[in-house]
Amino acid sequence: MIPLRDDNPTVLWPIVTIGLIVANAAVFLYELSLDPRLLERLFYQAGMVPASLTHGRLPGTGGYITVFSSMFLHAGLMHIAGNMLYLWIFGNNIEDSMGHLRFVFFYLLTGVAAAVTHLAFNPAATVPTVGASGAVSGVLGAYLVLFPHARVKTLIFLIGPFFRIFYLPAWVLLIFWIGLQLLNQALTPTDPTAGGVAYAAHIGGFAAGLALIPLFRRYRRKGHFRYS
Repeated sequence: MIPLRDDNPTVLWPIVTIGLIVANAAVFLYELSLDPRLLERLFYQAGMVPASLTHGRLPGTGGYITVFSSMFLHAGLMHIAGNMLYLWIFGNNIEDSMGHLRFVFFYLLTGVAAAVTHLAFNPAATVPTVGASGAVSGVLGAYLVLFPHARVKTLIFLIGPFFRIFYLPAWVLLIFWIGLQLLNQALTPTDPTAGGVAYAAHIGGFAAGLALIPLFRRYRRKGHFRYS
């Protein structure tokens, strides 16, 4: 399932959501300007290396600031495109529900929660973790709480190259998404030297979004979306 847009208009102009997308895109363009050796060095210095934080800082790696800096690095075009698509579709409504400044803190806090969850499941990992997906997962968790019945235009692949577009309630899409994260986390073997997707970070960010949204929401909006 690939979400394309939601039928859930906003009141506030989503300047923080747009700013985050621009910042991530700018960092990614900088990554593209580096040769492979310098890019690897950037990932180890600004990406979060779990073993460096749990077992003492390792040579060539960054410190605790990488919990934040790693949120703005991405490992490839599809990586950043997927994260920014989800942030654009769902982030503007969450920003609208809590205001600009609160959304900044909410986004960063869920990103930290995602990083801590990844550390708990992979304390000895020696490969850098990068990407905004932990914080974006927090946005998805908040959206599930606030707008479970908002309609989301979704591209669904059926068999091979065949696909159809459906309008799904947000709760269907988001429950399916978090279910995939839980399943993949259960099936992924623990290997401290292996790369791959940080499913535990997705789960931790999503759970943080569910838990924190009651503290950050500013008001309850009604009547701004259609039911399916």
